[in-house]
Amino acid sequence: MIRIILVDDDAIIREGLKMIMETQPDIEVMGCGINGQQAIELCRQFKPDVVLLDIRMPIMDGIEAAQIIIKEESAAPLLLTTFDENDLILRALKSGVNGYILKNSPADRILAAIRVVVAGGTVFQRDILDYITSQVKSCPKEDIFKELTDRELEVVALVAQGRSNKEIGENLFISDGTVRNHISSILDKTQLEHRTQIAIAYLAK
Repeated sequence: MIRIILVDDDAIIREGLKMIMETQPDIEVMGCGINGQQAIELCRQFKPDVVLLDIRMPIMDGIEAAQIIIKEESAAPLLLTTFDENDLILRALKSGVNGYILKNSPADRILAAIRVVVAGGTVFQRDILDYITSQVKSCPKEDIFKELTDRELEVVALVAQGRSNKEIGENLFISDGTVRNHISSILDKTQLEHRTQIAIAYLAK
């Protein structure tokens, strides 16, 4: 069973998402909140698999809440965004969230995103990813992947596809532990902080 927390200050969005989740036999909504502080408290209480967070909320926004939730390892955050929040999306990259999905996405896309995150993957909708990579490409940068081995580059490419450690291991015929070791080495060599940054840096090449 996939355990979910929903947090959005817009009651229509929040209740709409809850209705979608409740149609799924493998998803259980553990609680709902209206701001980032409530998100943190609910994640501490229920330890869900995924927390869906609106980016722009009163008291504490979704990005700040996500940073704390990630640090406490109490859930995997998936941010809900709109097209007019591109500046916040760029800021959110540093938090290490497991992905971004547009609020007006079809129900099946939202459900698929949740299942990808639960499997350990990352989710970036095409429109959001196009914006992020265009911004990253506009900045001068060096090739941060130049010191990686061929196998590490293979791992990077699969991370950029949103694959989980298990899927990467199955694709390359290596264990989950070996995948984790490769990712740790990649982060060390590139001086990046998390796999989300690996994906964005690779896709912006």
